[in-house]
Amino acid sequence: MKILFLNLPYKFQLSRASRWPEKTKSGTLYYPYWLCYAAGVCKEKGYEVELIDCITRKMSVQDVIREVIRIRPDYIMGELTTSSVYYDYKVLEAIKKKYPSGKIIIGGTHATALSEQVLRECKAIDIVVRQEYDFTLPEIMGVVGDLQEVKGITWRSGKDIVYNPDRQWTQDLDSLPFVSRIYQEFLDVNDYFYAFARKPMIQIFSARGCPFHCNFCSYPETMSGRNLRRRSVKNFVDEIEYICKKMPEIQEIFIEDDTFTADRKRVVEICDEIIKRGLRPVWSCNTRADLPYEVMKRMKEAGCRLLVVGYESGSQKVLDETRKGIKLEQSLEFARNTKKLKLKVFGCFMIGLKGDNLETIEETFRFAKKVYPDMVFFQQAVPFPGTAFYQWVKEKGYLKTEDFSKWLNKDGYLDCLVNYPYADAKEIEKLRDRLMSRYYFSFTYIVKTFLCNLSWQELKRVTKAGFTYIGFRAKKLFQ
Repeated sequence: MKILFLNLPYKFQLSRASRWPEKTKSGTLYYPYWLCYAAGVCKEKGYEVELIDCITRKMSVQDVIREVIRIRPDYIMGELTTSSVYYDYKVLEAIKKKYPSGKIIIGGTHATALSEQVLRECKAIDIVVRQEYDFTLPEIMGVVGDLQEVKGITWRSGKDIVYNPDRQWTQDLDSLPFVSRIYQEFLDVNDYFYAFARKPMIQIFSARGCPFHCNFCSYPETMSGRNLRRRSVKNFVDEIEYICKKMPEIQEIFIEDDTFTADRKRVVEICDEIIKRGLRPVWSCNTRADLPYEVMKRMKEAGCRLLVVGYESGSQKVLDETRKGIKLEQSLEFARNTKKLKLKVFGCFMIGLKGDNLETIEETFRFAKKVYPDMVFFQQAVPFPGTAFYQWVKEKGYLKTEDFSKWLNKDGYLDCLVNYPYADAKEIEKLRDRLMSRYYFSFTYIVKTFLCNLSWQELKRVTKAGFTYIGFRAKKLFQ
């Protein structure tokens, strides 16, 4: 039994595994890590596995079809994203037409949130695997005939679409193979880039699920749930050691957990184990602004270089409306502590959240200047299907379009999709771009942060991201 994992092709570089699937303004490109974890599980179960990243290989649809016919898989596994879904349908239909014997399985955030709609809209798809699908795939391939007993799938039974019950979340994450080994076998680590990470970087998970309740975040609502499930400290540090010793070219490990620091005691245990083994990884992670100084300090001692934090807003009212569970004073204390420890910070802010208006958006900018992260991201809130934010904008009549083909603009960036009473989508887009320019092109940032606070390696990395963003802004000015 052979399964071909495809990171489906697109017209330009698209990070399907990203929480913001678009052509990023800084050139970031994620690993297709969900596909890679599942490929690792299937390989360990004894199935013949191939994995192709059609994005990094810049493959056309015809290129993909030729590869499918050459490999002759029994199953083809890919993922859909909301912003690319109608293009993805065309790709899958073209594959099915030329290779009808292969069953097509689709997963990902969009397919999970709208599985029955996906099957109605694309006849080429045979099965949707909802949520995390690592262990769903071997069950599908092990079934002869009826799929009724396979949990976590939506599938075709004749002319009917059948929605099977959800499967339980995977509790034993140590049973997952090291995704780094799958990257080594099938991918080129030099193809992937994070604007804030040293290159080449690598993305791995130490846990799945997020116990917090932000109403705009799609991953906990679709792929990984609210139940925090952890790899053992030993298992996770074993993979870090593997990367340090077997992949010495890797310059930075990014821990892709929704919130790596959700379990602070475990974070300290991981750091202690890294130090005990004498490892010297450079790593970064997603965190919240309630991280205590003592934990932060231990992380720094164990090789942490940078923290990605969702500050989101400078208005306490907006933070409360989004169920963030963070106080502004905690964010200020977080910023003071990172500066004491000389930890880099990538600060994420969103505009157009529930509770926002023009005044709170300006408060957010002023707050960003107070916490003063080394790198900053102002982005419009995007109503991804499956989130409470999506339901809210639909109920209010604010959603500009439900035609997902219009979610990306002609340049490949996520369009502003919400018309608010205080600003329409075009005005929100202009506000977002102005906030980025006001922050990055200020005299203080250019001199104090960009020129005086970067090593040569950091300067090269940030300059690359900076020129990509400047190109994006220049193009918009002349449109």
